Amino acid sequence: MHLKIITHDRVVFDEDVDEIYSKGVDGEFGILKGHVPFMSALDIGITKVVQSGKTKLFTTMGGVFQFKNDEGLILTQCAECGDEIDEVRARDAMERAKARLAEHSASVDAKRAEAALARAMVRLKATMNNK
Repeated sequence: MHLKIITHDRVVFDEDVDEIYSKGVDGEFGILKGHVPFMSALDIGITKVVQSGKTKLFTTMGGVFQFKNDEGLILTQCAECGDEIDEVRARDAMERAKARLAEHSASVDAKRAEAALARAMVRLKATMNNK
């Protein structure tokens, strides 16, 4: 089966895969060859692909997943391969978001800080495959 991950800027991934796992807004799901047509809105999370026994992790920051005729398509605002992520920068972003949430100030946009924290944590999780 084939998977394509596309953002506004680029094609992040476009290869044949054996397995696809991702996080929809209604929960996590997995796709194998021959799966029935499927569509899901994506949450901020990790998309894991398995190719010949090797795993690749990608961040997917929302968007939509569609699968039909053994072709998967992810359209998302932002996606990164785990090996492209700067772990130090992601860790710094996580600490900044935690600090903003700890302020409890009226000037802090809590929803925005929570989203920033979720994105940073997903980026860090995606780097774990490289260790």
